[in-house]
Amino acid sequence: MPPYLPLPWERAGVRVGGAVSLPLPWERAGVRVVLALLLALPLLARAGGLDDFLAFNSATRSATARFEQEVYDRGGKVVDRSSGTFAFARPGKFRWEYLLPHRQLLVSDGARLWIYDPDLAQVTVKRVDQAISSTPAALLAGRDDITALFTLRDAGEGEGLAWVEALPKAKDTGFDKVRLGLRGRTLAAMELFDQLGGHTMLRFSELKANAPVVSATFHFVPPAGADVIEDVAPQR
Repeated sequence: MPPYLPLPWERAGVRVGGAVSLPLPWERAGVRVVLALLLALPLLARAGGLDDFLAFNSATRSATARFEQEVYDRGGKVVDRSSGTFAFARPGKFRWEYLLPHRQLLVSDGARLWIYDPDLAQVTVKRVDQAISSTPAALLAGRDDITALFTLRDAGEGEGLAWVEALPKAKDTGFDKVRLGLRGRTLAAMELFDQLGGHTMLRFSELKANAPVVSATFHFVPPAGADVIEDVAPQR
């Protein structure tokens, strides 16, 4: 049997309540984060108020962008840097691809999530609702009323950006809060604060709201010879 492949955002060796906690796709170098870009995308047209945010959230059906990511430990030291691209299409479809310094791919077709690690030649398959329920990813998928999952508030201005703060209502998401920074009607940055004292900063470029995304973007076939680990528990 092949070794268990943690989720790309899963903090190695950290378990909560006897079960592996689910961090985020951009968790690297052992620092836990949430699949968070997803929370940020609906804020692209925020004009200084939550009403605008909620309206844009309902109107945004897809987006594409590039990202740069820095992961910090609890002491504020950068422990990982990476970059890549992402795309999403509601409901429930997304593609998050790390290009540098190492390749890694996450693809959801709305029902299942594939995590492919080329270096390990290994694919892990999960149900989307198992992997991202009550996390910022749920906001990207657009399956739930975000106000039922998060408490949202204006968080003032800083670094030339207007900030929105999202606090998860669930207790087992693995993060304390998410902050989203906007420059005009463009999402410029996102900060995720995990429950272990670390945080991750994402900076976005070339973000295109409601960009056309071909359906093949969200289709994944495991490469020949790759180990496939099915972690798809039955629905209750």
